[in-house]
Amino acid sequence: MTDATALAAAISGGQVSAVEVMDATLAACHARADLGAVVHLDEDMARAGAAAADSLPHDRRGPFHGVPFAVKDLGGFARGLPPAAGSAAIKGEARRPEADSHLMQDLRRTGLIPFAITATPPFGLSLSCEPEGLPPTRNPWNPALTPGGSSGGAAAAVAAGLVAIAHATDAAGSIRVPAACCGLTGLKPSRGATPGGPDFANHLMGIASELVLARSVRDVETAFGAVYQPLAPVHLSERPRIGLALPARCGPDQVHAAKEAAEALRDAGCEVHDIPAPDRMGAEAHAIARTILSVSLAEWLAALKIPDDRVPPLAAAMAAEGRATPATMLFAASRQLARLTNRTRKLFAAADAVLMPVLSSAPPPVGRFDLAGSDPEAHMAALEAFAPNAALANVAGLPALALPFGMADELPLGVQLIGPPGADFALLSLAAMIEARAPALSFPSPIAGLPA
Repeated sequence: MTDATALAAAISGGQVSAVEVMDATLAACHARADLGAVVHLDEDMARAGAAAADSLPHDRRGPFHGVPFAVKDLGGFARGLPPAAGSAAIKGEARRPEADSHLMQDLRRTGLIPFAITATPPFGLSLSCEPEGLPPTRNPWNPALTPGGSSGGAAAAVAAGLVAIAHATDAAGSIRVPAACCGLTGLKPSRGATPGGPDFANHLMGIASELVLARSVRDVETAFGAVYQPLAPVHLSERPRIGLALPARCGPDQVHAAKEAAEALRDAGCEVHDIPAPDRMGAEAHAIARTILSVSLAEWLAALKIPDDRVPPLAAAMAAEGRATPATMLFAASRQLARLTNRTRKLFAAADAVLMPVLSSAPPPVGRFDLAGSDPEAHMAALEAFAPNAALANVAGLPALALPFGMADELPLGVQLIGPPGADFALLSLAAMIEARAPALSFPSPIAGLPA
């Protein structure tokens, strides 16, 4: 398998040095600048980190020893890499963090070497990726199309082989949508299963999680295991029960991929049965997430003293919506969140996990979800139509894992597994069953530095 685990094994096995891998990574980043995946590159940091990795004794090397790692421009920060959240206003005043976030500390202990920042749309407000004042991020499978968002830069970087694994965040589908667009694997962890400190800036009332995007289930499992904050674990039944949910809005290719993934689970010994798509709960979750995102953005801009005329029109409109939201409405949303979290239990009364498509269609062209408009209602409705029910896992705190299954029109197709809180490792186990039976993907480019 060609992934971050294989790359680390090649480094520790002496087939290639960490310095050689990093040199290849930097060369690939420059050669594929047209993808717009990387928005900040620190070559001195990269080479120093690789040299330090090569000098580390073998008994102190982690599972991702010497592997280059790109950090998303939103969420947990890495020391020395200035975050800007895709915003020109923030970029102009961005400072280099003096320390890692708790998540980044844990990931760094695995041997990963943070050295770059990947693109995100301004303030993470889209399921595509067009950072302000920079070229749009493009899908390596078809550069005319979006790689998804908001972790679009991370997804493009991994799919193009610039890095084998990259940091990603998910507040309403932002790990799973880019995974589906780019043929990758990504887990949105259970609420509270991964660290959000020390400042909890990406907390968003508990709807946001962060982890990685990668080319394999084992890479995601290793990363999750390194940062995991123990919850009461949820175990699979002796014969795992899978509920197959197919929203009517999903196109035939997406439905076919989910059905084929269901057959793969049947082949692995699971019991699969059809269930209604959770569309009503998904719509409710989407509305709650919109309230939280708009209020959060209003508070964010106020804290940074950024006026509306220095952000894209859509961001300004959403911030205005947030400022107009009374505390009573926000409190009501928090109560709705708790009630919805409780109601999702019925999804798992007769199923250990729910299997669904991630997207309703193939990735749209670059620019489809730009922030130049000023109608939050239309923008958010378009996002929900593209990724049906994506916010449900966020609002209810459920783990949700996306992974590829097959292709259509030369593009990868994605499916997702959703489980009850604490079922993260159970989902990873089910995902490994699917991955072992899925059609092999031939990525557009090999991973930089990985020996052939």
